Amino acid sequence: MLNFLWPIFIIVSFIYGFMSGNTDKINNSIFESTQDAVQLSITLLGTICLWNGIMEIATKTSLVNKLTKILYPLIRFLFPEIKKESSVNKEIAMNMITNILGLGNAATPIGLKVMKSLQKENDKKDTISNSMAMFIVINTASLQLIPTTVIAIRNSLGAKNPTGIIFPVWFATICAAITAIFITKICIKRSK
Repeated sequence: MLNFLWPIFIIVSFIYGFMSGNTDKINNSIFESTQDAVQLSITLLGTICLWNGIMEIATKTSLVNKLTKILYPLIRFLFPEIKKESSVNKEIAMNMITNILGLGNAATPIGLKVMKSLQKENDKKDTISNSMAMFIVINTASLQLIPTTVIAIRNSLGAKNPTGIIFPVWFATICAAITAIFITKICIKRSK
């Protein structure tokens, strides 16, 4: 649907710009927006590389195992169908850690790996399991302590206090996560 809507928006904007005699503004905005897009991409690339590097170092140490042990009671509550010795627990813990650190781009490959592992353990291959549904919900409403991507964007756009959003982000993500988990648990219970 978006592949259809965006070209329409762009075409209508160009037509309106030409008809209203603002072709110079269209040209200026095209070049300014491409420059801003490249600058933003470079800023985000640096942030993503830093945190992906930190997560890669963490996976090579015993830190991930320690964090998995800390998160295990929560993982057990959220995913009761997963066996204790399953390697999926470690993958879920890594995904939760990257989301908590606000590293959505680093969490995506780990999340895909988790979903593949959960699908292997799924008895009904054409239907998502309760664990898969809960994992999708956890990722969507992810709790973030450090919203690095948003801070990087605000910083690149010249915000006076790019980290001023931390407390509202904490409040919003905590409320979203609790609500999403509660509703998903109810839906899972009703589906049995």
